[in-house]
Amino acid sequence: MQYRKLGRTGVEVSTQCLGAMMFGRVGNPDHEDCERIIHRALDAGINFVDTADMYSAGESEEIVGRALKGRRDDVVLASKFFFPLGNERNARGGSRRYLVRAVEASLRRLGTDHIDLYQMHRPDWDTDLEETLDALTDLVRQGKVRYIGSSSFPADLIVEAQWAAARRGGARFVCEQPQYSIFARSIEDAMLPAARRHGMGVIPWSPLAGGWLTGKYRRDEAAPAGSRFAPSDDSNWKGRTVDTDPSAPVRFDAVERLTKIADEAGLPLTHMALAFVGEHPAITSTIIGPKTMPQLEDLLAAADVRLDPAVLDAIDEVVPPGTDIAGIKHLTGNPSLEAANRRRPR
Repeated sequence: MQYRKLGRTGVEVSTQCLGAMMFGRVGNPDHEDCERIIHRALDAGINFVDTADMYSAGESEEIVGRALKGRRDDVVLASKFFFPLGNERNARGGSRRYLVRAVEASLRRLGTDHIDLYQMHRPDWDTDLEETLDALTDLVRQGKVRYIGSSSFPADLIVEAQWAAARRGGARFVCEQPQYSIFARSIEDAMLPAARRHGMGVIPWSPLAGGWLTGKYRRDEAAPAGSRFAPSDDSNWKGRTVDTDPSAPVRFDAVERLTKIADEAGLPLTHMALAFVGEHPAITSTIIGPKTMPQLEDLLAAADVRLDPAVLDAIDEVVPPGTDIAGIKHLTGNPSLEAANRRRPR
């Protein structure tokens, strides 16, 4: 395992970050097994763990908190806020009112007195960004949070957040967590350069494109049981299946071409996909999200894989730099894309 500085902070994190989204009823409901996975990751050299309050409605944070007892000081612990956990109208977003409640709830579930990296899970287009940054700054000054970050922010909002923090003399986002994989490369155009210019760390999510870049989804075959696109399965996400995804044919074509490239390089497709993300100079640490111990062992085996320029050039032929494959959504929720904001009122 290798380590890199998290942006311009003095903190070193492992080049693999253990993502805890699959810990809890949404993924692996066996708490003891999840804790074993966490301990195995730490023993392998991972010192960076990322969770969120909305993962399994707080269950993931509780699992992570129990697993880190006795090892808390050895781990850079990250969590996120934004999404609603209940039906209360104001229990969501980036308002000061919600933030002071959300952080206390996360600290309680995690069983710790501070969160090393507290991230805004999505942009809140309905709340003044300066209100959010001021509230986060207060949490830093109170010692409840060490650093703050963003997730799925577009390049312009990343820059605006840096300027707002500078104007007000407050804490700035030191890290961005975007979607990035061979399938989702549009952030190479503006978002990653913006993060580099402002000295931000970058910790991508979904480097395997929801499992597509493991090769487990194959043309004319049913999705494996337990996968997120398996029909009639508790793991299925929002009723989606490979058969109903209109972008599936394009993805199958790309996976077949990428598998050939990986085979010629002597690598499993999963390892090539993870290594691809880490090759970009803006990337600090790649989030891996295992649900089982065998998945973790496979992902750990990719930690030190590097790709030759010829392999990277071949990947560029399949998905060109700065572009996305069909069906990718970056989930910023930007209201500027809504019809009412793209057309003059009549």
